[in-house]
Amino acid sequence: MPTYKAPVEDFKFLFHEFLQIDKRTDLPGFEDLTPDMTTAILEGGAKFCEEVLQPLNQVGDEEGCVLENGVVRTPKGFKEAFQQYCEAGWNRLGAPEEFGGAGLPSVITFAFSEIGSSANQAFTMYPGLTNAAYSALAATGEPWMKEHIVPKMVSGEWCGTMCLTEPHCGTDLKLMKTKAELQEDGTYKMNGTKIFISGGDHDMTDNIIHMVIAKIPDEEGKLHNDLSTVNFFMVPKFIVDPETGEMTKRNGVSVGSIEKKMGIKGSATCVMNFDDAVAYKLGGAPQKKSAEGGEKKKSKSAGMAGMFGMMNGARMGVGIQGIAVGEVAVQNGAAYALERTAGRALTGAKNPDASADPIIVFPDVRRLLLSSRSFVEGARALAMWVSMLFSVQQHSPDEKEREEASDLAQLLTPVIKAYFTDKGFEAANNSMQVFGGHGYVRDHGMEQFVRDARINQVYEGANGIQALDLVARKMSMKGGRALMTYFGKIEAFIKENEGNDKMKPFIEPLKTGYERMTKGATWLMENAPKNYDNAGSASYEMLNIFGVVTLGWMWAQMAKLAQEKLEAGEGNAEFYKRKLVLAKYWLEREVPNTAAYLERLQMGADTLMELDEDAFVA
Repeated sequence: MPTYKAPVEDFKFLFHEFLQIDKRTDLPGFEDLTPDMTTAILEGGAKFCEEVLQPLNQVGDEEGCVLENGVVRTPKGFKEAFQQYCEAGWNRLGAPEEFGGAGLPSVITFAFSEIGSSANQAFTMYPGLTNAAYSALAATGEPWMKEHIVPKMVSGEWCGTMCLTEPHCGTDLKLMKTKAELQEDGTYKMNGTKIFISGGDHDMTDNIIHMVIAKIPDEEGKLHNDLSTVNFFMVPKFIVDPETGEMTKRNGVSVGSIEKKMGIKGSATCVMNFDDAVAYKLGGAPQKKSAEGGEKKKSKSAGMAGMFGMMNGARMGVGIQGIAVGEVAVQNGAAYALERTAGRALTGAKNPDASADPIIVFPDVRRLLLSSRSFVEGARALAMWVSMLFSVQQHSPDEKEREEASDLAQLLTPVIKAYFTDKGFEAANNSMQVFGGHGYVRDHGMEQFVRDARINQVYEGANGIQALDLVARKMSMKGGRALMTYFGKIEAFIKENEGNDKMKPFIEPLKTGYERMTKGATWLMENAPKNYDNAGSASYEMLNIFGVVTLGWMWAQMAKLAQEKLEAGEGNAEFYKRKLVLAKYWLEREVPNTAAYLERLQMGADTLMELDEDAFVA
């Protein structure tokens, strides 16, 4: 049976020593974030997740969700846990106070998201998607939706979903066939099918609010294969009276089936059918019908900005799921390595009174665990820093700081989604390897972590697409301004600390990785315009360089802080010594991989594109 202990001390270190969030009283929601306050939130959240959610993780995997008479039934205990979750207010941490939430910043909510996902990823997807849905509705919905629907989603009385993917259409939204036709009363009639809809239906709440993208036909009723008529809609499971907020009749939304999938089985992944469903366009008042029957002018929904905001938030959340599964997996792998005895240490028996030594004495077991542990804690630091950027870009009184935060957050979001989920899956595999054959069977729960982790690399934009987004869009956006800002920060840190002998083990590898990163960027600038396939072939390598170097930068900063604390005799000395070892591991063992990434990046696309298409199936 797997166990989990939330990394409360690490979050406290990141909040108050690394990020110093209690000093950002100029930002809304930060005024009361004292160490006492954040400790209370972290310890309370940890207790709930460890004692209520974690014991249901294997239950959810073993039972899964079941479709009965058109209604999805969640695994035993999920409904009761969801009620406790909402009653305790854990679903309302980041919601605006005007809608009944606590109004806490994303650095707190994403921290709690990690803890919840480590305990039970399948469960936390229900409130997580609801948070994304009500945030989009609060930003783009009509006043009656904000008055009647959003507060019920915030309270947990109702849940929400994101409905984007179709059987024939994933990332390429212009191929969508789901359509929404304007009606006389200003609503829309929606028809189509969406697949892979997490939380599409379940028995934990009475109503589910679907956030759906669909096309509006032209005046001849035709759908165009472009993005010009793609719009964002709110489609409730039960229609809501705009005057009273009460549920009325069942809408034309139904579950076609639930997916039989590899992992996260406690999360209901549904095929959703929309059959003449009443839909409400978001992002401004709907167009009125013209005398000819069509809309008076070309429909372009400002609500699409809300949809993209929802997607970007989801990508950040998925990246954090990568950290979460890595954390719980490495905890269990380390515990097993300390207990399992087999063989003798290569340098002589460490446990001479017993017949064998614990397997933690073997360098390769340590490699598996240190690789995962250094990833998890470095990634957590980056995730919390970017979470801070989200608040800064929205609320900083300094326009230049807002602009810089926005640039950096946009640049690093695809890195967080893709690199973190790749490494999270690797961390789950590493810990499963520590268990040997015992990891392959279900008893210890390790194979579930591997299966659950695998979806994170796929949804919210597959990782190859995230890599292409980084290279083709984010690195060049605004004339490369974000990239230059990011490079400038790393370069400034290196220059500031390269004269410090104690920082030499951290700065020299970071500098080497940074130089390879800039070489990769330069190669792309010179070669991508000649052949766009060069950008595609190099994108995954570039993303990996970004991931390794950025975590190296995080680790170098934490190492500097740890050294300062040790020299001053402050805090927990063992905690800081441990940070220094993990930082050294990442910079010594992971940064050298950037040499291979750069070499592959510079090979171009020729070999990748050379093989005839038919030869792939020979």
